[in-house]
Amino acid sequence: MRRAASPDRITSSRTRIAHRSRRALVPLLTVLLSVLAALLAAIPAQAAAVPCAADPATGCIGGTIRTSAGEPAPGIGLTITGQGESLAVVTGVDGRWSTPVTAAGDYEVALDEATLPTGETLRDPAANPRTVTVRLGASVGALFPLGAPTAGGSGGGGDPSTATPEPGTDPAVTTPDSGKPSSITAQRVAQQTVNGIVFGLLLALASVGLSLIYGTTGLSNFAHGEQVTLGALLAYVGCQLLDLPLLVSGIVAVLLGAASGWLQDAGIWHPLRRRRVGTTQQMIVTIGLSMALQYTYQFFLGGSPLRIVTANPKPVRIGGMLFTQQSLTSAGIAIIAIGAVAFFLVRTRTGRATRAVSDNPALAAASGITVERIVRIVWTLGAGLAALGGVLLGLYFNATNWNMGGAILLLMFAAVTLGGLGTAWGALVGSLVIGLVVELSTFVIPSDMRYAGALVILILVLLVRPQGILGRAERIG
Repeated sequence: MRRAASPDRITSSRTRIAHRSRRALVPLLTVLLSVLAALLAAIPAQAAAVPCAADPATGCIGGTIRTSAGEPAPGIGLTITGQGESLAVVTGVDGRWSTPVTAAGDYEVALDEATLPTGETLRDPAANPRTVTVRLGASVGALFPLGAPTAGGSGGGGDPSTATPEPGTDPAVTTPDSGKPSSITAQRVAQQTVNGIVFGLLLALASVGLSLIYGTTGLSNFAHGEQVTLGALLAYVGCQLLDLPLLVSGIVAVLLGAASGWLQDAGIWHPLRRRRVGTTQQMIVTIGLSMALQYTYQFFLGGSPLRIVTANPKPVRIGGMLFTQQSLTSAGIAIIAIGAVAFFLVRTRTGRATRAVSDNPALAAASGITVERIVRIVWTLGAGLAALGGVLLGLYFNATNWNMGGAILLLMFAAVTLGGLGTAWGALVGSLVIGLVVELSTFVIPSDMRYAGALVILILVLLVRPQGILGRAERIG
């Protein structure tokens, strides 16, 4: 006859499991932070450019350069001189450029024709350089149309009334049809596909924690986007307000983000679970927490775009496709971090316990697993991954603000739902699908609507496979 285990033996077993859980989590966080340190060190301290935001002390000069075929023209160098300043900028992968100036007056904008794409020329070489007048608190555009000269005119930009204003610039000087879908070429398809994969990887980094939290607690955390925002804002505070190197700021942001997850579970979610508050009521709490955090961020840091780093991007051309150094580094960090999470879930005792709790919490508890400790680890790990995702997305987007995480929250939920609720692998697959749809949809719909296209794909897939791509079908009733 099998003898029942004594309470002391059960307590001792649970204590050993708890110690193992903590020991397993420390190496994982150490690996993630070591990878972050190594790869962020590859990014220069001033390596990103962002859309300039005019304020009472700052004016902005910017524009968009497109080829004669209407495609973005990245990697073109421009020099802005005037009022004792000399600035250099490079167009991004979307052909856009902008730079802030701190004194009102006339500025000369010169385009380096040696950096033009092969076969392209200025439509009006005599208009290079151009002179623009800047007012503090306002933005002005400087156009450099490419292509053959137009008959009887300078080709200086065409009729301003037919142009779509560049965000943040004067509508009188801008690029035609900047918001409309452009022509499809093999090179553009390849470029957008790779961009979609990179964005999908960064989205996955933020979504995995959301999926793990749902899997272990059944809670849909609508405040998870604010964990992403927290990571980006902490990196901004470290770099711009405390003058810390990007490497140090990134590590501190991840550590503080993970600590915030631990504090949230200890102070809010564990007490609510102990009082047997239902997941619906907890979900409503997450919505309120999301709103409170958003407006707290806005109160302390304002509503303008914030730059984690402030100089121009360093373009990298690979196989005819153009990237920025920080986007490639961010993708590398995301791949290694996701790989580390996969190793944690599959090869460590705590990871297997996490999957057991996700499958059946009651059975996991009966087998000696301390469910509450596993949930605490998941909240800490999920918040740390979200903070890391926020830092990398802030570098990828070249800017952050108080609502960055809220803006992509629906995409994260779409990725988790599309891949299969509660599965880390599903979050990865769903994020890659969403990333590709977001980037490739710009060929047929305006770029401002690309997120809506991803949600349409989500609906269509769920109509065919309600459990998601990697989810398991469950019988109801």
